[in-house]
Amino acid sequence: MQGRDPKRKIFLIATEESGDRLGSALMKVLRQRLGDGVQFEGVGGRTMAREGLETLFPIEELSIVGFAAVVQQLPKILRLIRETADAVLEAVPDALVIIDSPDFTHRVARRVRARNPAIPIVDYVSPQLWAWRPGRARTMLGYVDHVLGLLPFEPEEYRKLGGPPCSYVGHPLIEQLGSLRPNAEEQKRRNSEPPVLLVLPGSRRSEIRHHIEVFGAALGRLQAEGRAFELMLPTMPHLEATVREGIASWPVKPQIVIGEAEKRAAFRIAHAALAKSGTVTLELALSGIPMVTAYRVGAIEAFILRRAIRVSSVILANLVIGEDVIPEFLQEDCTPEKLASALSEVLTDSDMRRRQVEAFACLDTIMSTGNKAPSVLAADIVLATMRKGTG
Repeated sequence: MQGRDPKRKIFLIATEESGDRLGSALMKVLRQRLGDGVQFEGVGGRTMAREGLETLFPIEELSIVGFAAVVQQLPKILRLIRETADAVLEAVPDALVIIDSPDFTHRVARRVRARNPAIPIVDYVSPQLWAWRPGRARTMLGYVDHVLGLLPFEPEEYRKLGGPPCSYVGHPLIEQLGSLRPNAEEQKRRNSEPPVLLVLPGSRRSEIRHHIEVFGAALGRLQAEGRAFELMLPTMPHLEATVREGIASWPVKPQIVIGEAEKRAAFRIAHAALAKSGTVTLELALSGIPMVTAYRVGAIEAFILRRAIRVSSVILANLVIGEDVIPEFLQEDCTPEKLASALSEVLTDSDMRRRQVEAFACLDTIMSTGNKAPSVLAADIVLATMRKGTG
């Protein structure tokens, strides 16, 4: 094994932008540790390319949203799974690191494990098996050697569910607190009148379409009740047209801010937020912004999720805090009346607002990884797993 090539070969697979950023940070640390003695192969986006990865295919080929689109593209998806697994088997890497996107990466990992069980496999970002489909933990035991969890409660979930070893390495957001939290001047704006209210309808077109109308009606209702606020809607360039089309009929017009830096600047002065549930709730909580959350999906998806979900809250920040401090309005509860009423509370010095602020103050301790960055902890485990595999 050791005579074949002095370089350690690591194969990474990331098919979404968030995974691409994690993969890039991991590659950087692995290169610091191994110097010229490491070679990377795999699938990734622009930031992994900057670290020297030549991707097997552009990850944009997998940016498919919606059930109908997936069905239409199924032959192509299955072909890319086969080709990626074949590339791993041909490379015979010292470790395979699959990053998020479990619908794609886990299928590749299962094929690799079936045909060459000697290749160690590390899964960076746990699937949400603590929320639904808990049986996946035992299944993963068959093809994953170690899971790198972004959330502090995940290692215990894997132990309870009989899955592979899981280590908490930390969420990338904990390395970005400086850009999320206000300086003295921004804090002054956060506390002044009229309060800045953020509205975050989603990071995908389908999510925006599900939430934009009800969010607009809730904000109109809030304004009609005489509540003063300055409205800001952060979004990304590729979603701007969808957002502008959606807010055209809103009775109260937001200031649209575009791009990650502008979004963070808005977070630093915001007093409260109305957000679609997801990672953004953790981002808001770490920024210290009390919020009201909502989630709407199509009828078929709602029917499936209702029967599958096994957690008391779908709000990521609530799950990390271990207490349901953030109100959530799901499906038929997601109405303009209910959203406006809850927003009225988080905009004022209410018990709900105070409870959220107190809970958010504990997050730094809950999510701490000591003095090591998530990418460093992740690299440590990849190297340990790789050494075991190459013995």
